[in-house]
Amino acid sequence: MSATHTVLGSGPAGTALARELVHRGHRPVRLVDRSGGGPALDGVERFAADVSTADGALAAVGDASVVYHCVNVGYHLQVEVMPRIQEAVLSAAEAAGARLVVLDTLYPYGETGGAVMTEDSPWRATSRKGRMRAGLDERYLGAHRAGRARVTLGRSADFVGPRVLNSSLGAAVFPGALTGGEVVGFGDIDLPHSYTAIQDVAGGLATLGERPEGDGRVWHLPTAPAVSTREIHTMIEKRVGRSLEVVILEEALPFGPFDERFMAEYAEMFYQHTEPQIMDSSAFERAFGVAPTPLEDTVDATLAWYGEWLASR
Repeated sequence: MSATHTVLGSGPAGTALARELVHRGHRPVRLVDRSGGGPALDGVERFAADVSTADGALAAVGDASVVYHCVNVGYHLQVEVMPRIQEAVLSAAEAAGARLVVLDTLYPYGETGGAVMTEDSPWRATSRKGRMRAGLDERYLGAHRAGRARVTLGRSADFVGPRVLNSSLGAAVFPGALTGGEVVGFGDIDLPHSYTAIQDVAGGLATLGERPEGDGRVWHLPTAPAVSTREIHTMIEKRVGRSLEVVILEEALPFGPFDERFMAEYAEMFYQHTEPQIMDSSAFERAFGVAPTPLEDTVDATLAWYGEWLASR
């Protein structure tokens, strides 16, 4: 395969995506972050650049044919920094003539009252971060319509899976489940809540990168049918052989990996845990002939990875 694939951002999604692209035969894949460091990955070329600057984004994108924007920043910096990253990355993709695949969130929809979210759901965000994300997405799609660059957006629900730490179903849950410690539950854990397996985030973005017929619109990445967080806790209990000691956070308070600064910023998004959060990815599944990973398999893989992670600490 001759296309050059460049992944911006080496967090859980970007790293999983780089691995997935290599698995699909794209070599080498360039994986970009500010340091250019990290463990060696077969078929992956690490590259240091600050993509919040025009020069950094141009250097990072280089002569890529497909660019994947998986960059995130500290929660308290997002409203200020993410628009700057967008303009630098869009300009670099335009200069390179590259297609741009953007990892997106459900934030633009805002509070839904529990209605199922599809790609046709209205964007009614009232939070600062939700309005910011909606503004970014309008500009991405506008850039596509204007012919600046070919752009497609892949929206994900909350991540879960190996190497996912800072998620409501991450390091505040699995280590405690394996060691008998406390496990956090946000809001009403009996409400249905969508979680997207990190391997489906990677696979979905890779598919969008390979299938240009998906350009110019928002897609919901493959996501298993929503269940309650309590049901996922029960899956975990069956596998670890003990009841979980669940601490319910009725509001955004510091816990485990979520410090005071993060939770102060997260407070405006806490509605995601006080109403059903249901994402429908059937449009993507039909268009590209894929199915999401069953939640049971994701729980198995996540527990296995966290077991190794704890043993190495």
